Amino acid sequence: MDEQARTNAALFERAQRVIPGGVNSPVRSFASVGGTPYCVAMGRGSTVTDVEGRRYLDYVQSYGASILGHGDPRVVTAISEAAARGATFGAPTEGEVLLAEAIVERVPGVDKVRLVSSGTEATMTAIRLARGYTERSLIVKFDGCYHGHSDALLASAGSGVASLGISGSAGVPAAAVSETLVVPYNVVPELTREVAAVIVEPVAANMGLVLPVEGFLEGLRAECDRVGALLIFDEVITGFRVARGGAIEYFGVRPDLVTYGKVIGGGLPIGALAGKAEVMEALAPSGPVYQAGTLSGNPLATAAGRTVLELLDAEAYEMLRGRASQLSNELVKVIREAGVAVQVPHFSSLLGIFFGDSVVTNYAEARDSVELGLYPAFFHGMLDRGIALAPGPYEVLFPSLAHTPAEIERTIDVASAVAHGLMDKSVTLG
Repeated sequence: MDEQARTNAALFERAQRVIPGGVNSPVRSFASVGGTPYCVAMGRGSTVTDVEGRRYLDYVQSYGASILGHGDPRVVTAISEAAARGATFGAPTEGEVLLAEAIVERVPGVDKVRLVSSGTEATMTAIRLARGYTERSLIVKFDGCYHGHSDALLASAGSGVASLGISGSAGVPAAAVSETLVVPYNVVPELTREVAAVIVEPVAANMGLVLPVEGFLEGLRAECDRVGALLIFDEVITGFRVARGGAIEYFGVRPDLVTYGKVIGGGLPIGALAGKAEVMEALAPSGPVYQAGTLSGNPLATAAGRTVLELLDAEAYEMLRGRASQLSNELVKVIREAGVAVQVPHFSSLLGIFFGDSVVTNYAEARDSVELGLYPAFFHGMLDRGIALAPGPYEVLFPSLAHTPAEIERTIDVASAVAHGLMDKSVTLG
């Protein structure tokens, strides 16, 4: 292929001819920051290289899926060996049993696991299961929490929905969300006995990073118990990233159901629904709630995910937390020293960036920060200097085990320069 045809701009132009918007997921678009997306040719460890040969220190890490970094040789070997045996069979395999056992062994209160192919599929199934199990219809979700793109859960979602200024989605009929009640994050709602389930990100990571206030998760558990509703934790992001047993282990609050994705696939497509045996047994073929998937429990994804979980020991989590803490503390320091008001919350190995003076505790406050309009210039200032953040102000940063102390220091130095540029208006959009 002509090298001139392999520039980021040329490939994006070609993509727009055959792919809606030129991307296969809206969060990859530069719509909320301006400019043209870079097209990744390869990734290794903490970095990605685009088709023009430019290398970026990457804090996207496939939105948290690559916790070891890109192309970890141990994961590559596991995938290669699994692929040599066959990529899909439409029949049970030992690998899916081993991954389910690994999840059950790590997560307190989880008895059984159903593997699926995406986080959206996991949360969609959790909602159907909760409704079937309780024989109720009403679902409660929180403003700004994103639980995938199924119809019932797109109401007031965060992530790409928020970045693109979409309150829900065209094509979702009113009836699809008529049984979804949206309430503010970090406030325990008063439930009725019509509620089948409350679904929540235990640490909200799709409206920037918003931590649960003291007593919030415990209050949800108590309120669900009071009315007989199920509590669902969406741990597609936090699962096996914030602790060995995820947010369930960290907070000590046990939901009835929990959903997973990202980390458990080792970079390949996967999702999972897990929970108490009594509830999970309502899924077909044991019970009346139907769910199925041709590629569920895919041998390549289960091999990769199992390898990742085996490598995430206590030392690994300590390293992740240390790097995130250092990055958070130093970013706040250097950006504020430049005269820019900022908050950089962190939780275990997750970080967020909110411009402004106020600590953010809910979606309305996150939106106020975004509306200050500083993120696009900050994003492009970092990208121009070789640091890749997510191209949307409602996403978070994902340091991996491949990020070195020297790379953390470099990130802080670059952020300092960019922040000074924000103040003297020397940073322009790419």
